[in-house]
Amino acid sequence: MKKVYEVEENETIGQCLDRIQKDGYMPVKRTEKPIFKEEKEGGEIKYVPAGRRIVFEAKKAEVR
Repeated sequence: MKKVYEVEENETIGQCLDRIQKDGYMPVKRTEKPIFKEEKEGGEIKYVPAGRRIVFEAKKAEVR
C-alpha cells in the first residue's frame, strides 16, 4: 500500500519525513516539480520560477 505526502507550506523536508515515519510509512521516492508564475512585461508574457513542490511517495514500513 502506497501513500503520497507533500511538503506543506512552512514545513521543512525533515518535518515531512518525520510525519511520514509517525504514520508508519517509509519514503521510497522523492519528486520535485517547479512552480512558475506569469509576469507581463509590456505585451509579452514571461514565466518566472516561483517555487517548487516536493512530493514523497511512501510505502507501509515493515514491522520486524
